[in-house]
Amino acid sequence: MDDKIEKIIPVDIEDEMSKSYLDYAMSVIIGRALPDVRDGLKPVHRRVLYAMYDLGNDHTKPYKKSARIAGDVIGKYHPHGEIPVYDSIVRMAQEFSLRYPLIDGQGNFGSVDGDPPAAMRYTEIRMAKITSEMLRDIEKETADFVPNYDGTLQEPVVLPAAIPNLLANGADGIAVGMATKIPPHNLRELVDGLIAIIENPSCSLADLMQQVKGPDFPTAGLIYGIDGIRSAYATGRGSIVMRARAHVEPASKKGFERIVITEIPYQVNKARMIEQIAQLVRDRRVEGIADIRDESDREGMRVVLDLKREEAAQPILNYLYKYTQMQDTFGVILLAIVNNQPRVLSLREMLDAFIAHRREVVYRRTAFDLKKAQERAHILEGLKIALDHLDEVISTIRAAANPQVAKEQLRFKFKLSDLQAQAILDMRLQRLTGLERQKILDELKETLALIAKLKEILKSEKLVLGIITAELKAVRELYGDDRRTEIVPQVEEISAEDMIAEEDMVVTVSHSGYIKRSSLDIYRTQGRGGKGRIGMTTRDEDFVEHLFIASTHSYILILTNKGRLHWLKVHEIPQVGAAAKGKALVNFVKLEEGEQVRTILPVKEFEDGKYVMMATEKGIVKKTDLKAFSNVRSAGIIALSIDPGDDLLSARLTDGGQDIILATNMGKIIRFPESDVRPMGRAARGVRGIKLRANDFVVEMDTLADATHILTGTENGFGKRTEIGLYRRQSRGGMGIIDIKTTARNGMVVGVKAVSEDDQIMLSTTKGMVARMRVKRISIVGRNTQGVRLMVLEEGDKIASVAKVAERTDLDSSQEIAPPEPTAEELAQLEKEAKQAQEPEGPAAANDEEEES
Repeated sequence: MDDKIEKIIPVDIEDEMSKSYLDYAMSVIIGRALPDVRDGLKPVHRRVLYAMYDLGNDHTKPYKKSARIAGDVIGKYHPHGEIPVYDSIVRMAQEFSLRYPLIDGQGNFGSVDGDPPAAMRYTEIRMAKITSEMLRDIEKETADFVPNYDGTLQEPVVLPAAIPNLLANGADGIAVGMATKIPPHNLRELVDGLIAIIENPSCSLADLMQQVKGPDFPTAGLIYGIDGIRSAYATGRGSIVMRARAHVEPASKKGFERIVITEIPYQVNKARMIEQIAQLVRDRRVEGIADIRDESDREGMRVVLDLKREEAAQPILNYLYKYTQMQDTFGVILLAIVNNQPRVLSLREMLDAFIAHRREVVYRRTAFDLKKAQERAHILEGLKIALDHLDEVISTIRAAANPQVAKEQLRFKFKLSDLQAQAILDMRLQRLTGLERQKILDELKETLALIAKLKEILKSEKLVLGIITAELKAVRELYGDDRRTEIVPQVEEISAEDMIAEEDMVVTVSHSGYIKRSSLDIYRTQGRGGKGRIGMTTRDEDFVEHLFIASTHSYILILTNKGRLHWLKVHEIPQVGAAAKGKALVNFVKLEEGEQVRTILPVKEFEDGKYVMMATEKGIVKKTDLKAFSNVRSAGIIALSIDPGDDLLSARLTDGGQDIILATNMGKIIRFPESDVRPMGRAARGVRGIKLRANDFVVEMDTLADATHILTGTENGFGKRTEIGLYRRQSRGGMGIIDIKTTARNGMVVGVKAVSEDDQIMLSTTKGMVARMRVKRISIVGRNTQGVRLMVLEEGDKIASVAKVAERTDLDSSQEIAPPEPTAEELAQLEKEAKQAQEPEGPAAANDEEEES
């Protein structure tokens, strides 16, 4: 009992737990999860390849059952389950997992869709041709061997590895407290990089990246950006953005297109990726996809996304990149075992480690060859001695009682070693012929020359590196191939607008600040005199105040009556139907109390040579460089200093060389060159544009670029079109000239636009009615006239604004909606109005005193 008590050793549980867990962690790190930097293999992969080599399962030999190989591996070298061993075999045989598969498999080894492989009893394998380079010269003591798990056999610690397998095929592994994730590379590029280091040991990372451009995945695809590659190569850690390769094809039906995906990111499950796309379509997050088909076959990958009619492919493709595995990230961790320690390495350190490994292999192989050559030379020298004393040797042998005595006498008489004496005794009589004797002498000469060469190699670092270079070049010629993965140097983050098709939209803003966008197709062209259609639902006290066309990718510059500027993107504005009210503008911009939106300008880019021309109701004008408004704060910025009692009325984009018109509520207009207004800073007040009479105010400012006529509209639904030549150019600051008569029939002026015959206009009323018509259908009359009826108004309704829709339209006359048939009384009234429009009223038409400043 006392003896048993004395054998109990007390141990602190914390120390024991710490030691046991550390031992387990190191066992996982070194013996299971991480690859060796020299051959790029984990122990299980190395044992599989060595077991196949030991069985003679070479690429030139017939296939063997996978179960046979797995059984040998677990029975001789890897005392674990056969399933993990078979999983390792499967991965080394998959062309979509390894850039250069190390096992040639026959049977079902899984697919890129995540299908499992067949059971090991059904598949057959043998070493791939390139695997012979991993095991080359292993019989020449180029690798250290250690006992296997039960001490009955020997297994290699590392393979000679004539190819940089760690970087060529990559590696994945999760150990205890660390992980490795090394991407595969192109063998040809790796060899070029290794040779570059050998020839120029001081080459920089930039020089090295000229050869090793980046990962080269077996599934091809695209790599976006080189910053992640550079970071990974410099520090051992980085993030690489991968994308599927897709192109757009026209479908068989006119107006339809299809997106075809031919390559996907590395380690992405194709079937799961297709499911993600289908889920987005089911959830209506992607509206433009009509059908999804996987047409992949033995020829290659082909996933087809049929689009709906007239759907733009690029925004849909951008959305799929953003929200599916069509774009994925590869997090690089270049962690490997170096001298039995896990280390995160740079690209240069990994290549240096491989060169050091090959240097050791070449030294050990050369030393082995030298040893064998010296042994052979020793034998040949003995044979030469025997040939030189042939008669005496023969007589000595004949006189000996037995072979042992003959050997001893030969050793003593000719001063031979035991091996030399035995070789003489073993020599066949045919070697005594003249030809055979000469072969022995020639072989001795060659062997001595080989010994001298091998000794020279062992003494010269330069010769060793030369051998490594020559062998690398041979590997490059045999197994090198073209890069599969394309690297796109510049990468841009996919923004919200990249996922939205670029198209023209009608942007509508009501007087009380409701904004929306609607498709241009909603608004149908009408003839003159029509009643229009609902363009926005408004309350009784509200009316449509702004209406214009802008692209979904354009910026919207929002200028308020207080002279402040805000901006947002058109695609951020809610898209609703033509009759919907929209969303309050205060949800997008911060407006102060009493502040109202007056002008909204669509801007594609903030470029040089562009200006914003602004005008106030009191006739003040100001010009500011467009780039001054490119950086806007959430609360807006000052665009114009406003005088007390004045408000900003309108703004236009100009190029610095246009003519400007200012039109007033009482029917006056002035035309002056833009050069009369010098560019000013954002906070400037501006200068006088027109001198106003009492109670008059400016209702519109416009530019005359590409315009042929001035279109004027009044509040009672009348208007006219007049040639621009009738409005002579004046100096800025005058009172202007008469544009239209503001009689009781016409009412006051509400809108003036510079137009051409190809333009279309929108008339909107205070009750929310909208009419769209072609400018060329509006009569051309003189400057000092009353005009014709543009729109029939309901009782109590008035024209609120006149907006130019676009310079061109894709609607033809067959799409126009004819106006309602007028009654006999209405027809007579229209004819009367047309005649009156051509006759100026009163003496004012001939009186230039009221027109001049």
